[in-house]
Amino acid sequence: MRLIAVDMDGTLVGPDGQVSVRNLAAMKAAEQAGVRVVVATGRRHCYAMRVLRGLGLREEDALISSNGTVTRTIGAKLLERTLLPVETARWLCGHLEEFRNALVVTFDKVGTDGEDVRGALVVEHLEELHASIGRWMTANEPYIERVVPIERALEGEAPIQMMLCGTVERMRRAEALLLDHSGVSAVGVAAVESAKVSLHRTEYPERDLSIVDILPAGCSKGSALLRLAETLGVGAEEIVAIGDNWNDVSMLEVAGQAVLMGNAPEDLKAERAARGWILGRRHDEDGVAEAIEAVLNGLPVTR
Repeated sequence: MRLIAVDMDGTLVGPDGQVSVRNLAAMKAAEQAGVRVVVATGRRHCYAMRVLRGLGLREEDALISSNGTVTRTIGAKLLERTLLPVETARWLCGHLEEFRNALVVTFDKVGTDGEDVRGALVVEHLEELHASIGRWMTANEPYIERVVPIERALEGEAPIQMMLCGTVERMRRAEALLLDHSGVSAVGVAAVESAKVSLHRTEYPERDLSIVDILPAGCSKGSALLRLAETLGVGAEEIVAIGDNWNDVSMLEVAGQAVLMGNAPEDLKAERAARGWILGRRHDEDGVAEAIEAVLNGLPVTR
């Protein structure tokens, strides 16, 4: 294997919000062995770097962020970006009227230092979001701007994505509403010809929390990973992907070898065998390190 793609939350990052000593050592051992290590996350670049900054990762290594809409180097050099057309974003604001209080619009406002500015995240309502993702809202307060109506934020540049957050039941209703429209497709590597947007769902049943990311059509971790691998001269069969949630499915599908973390949602684990994925250990058991160590030693990844 020549490239290892690793998700962050629930995978590389432990319950304490940090990368363990063993996981980091395994990543660096892979790099020393000539294997590329790519972090692929649903977080936007700035928020991912809150955890990754200071770990000694190479500045030139790639970070796939916002579920595949943006790829930058760890050093913040832009490699690729796909924007959500303004007219599509405006349509979504109207179509999601029932869920506007759970809506966040994300813009790519990363500076050369890797930091965002206020207005990178735009909301119309605060109360519901604080109730469902309070810690995230507090951590991202410097970047959040409240705009009423939210459409006013779309009078300038185009966003990179939109995000809905809430209970699992409510977000499944929102997802169903979106998927009932021909312009919306479920997550996948290839865009449906008529699609305007693609959906990515991340669920945390133990917290009764679900996040539905609304991305430009065809965007996913998997599609971004394949494009990056092509620029590196790496074939899909030479990729190992490690993830834990539904927004990792596209990445797991395209990889030559896929490892699903032991802490993945039960309904996703139920599909693992049919998809040919390996079930690894949990994120609080250094599952990433175990998988990488096995790959480097030429051993099968087992639980």
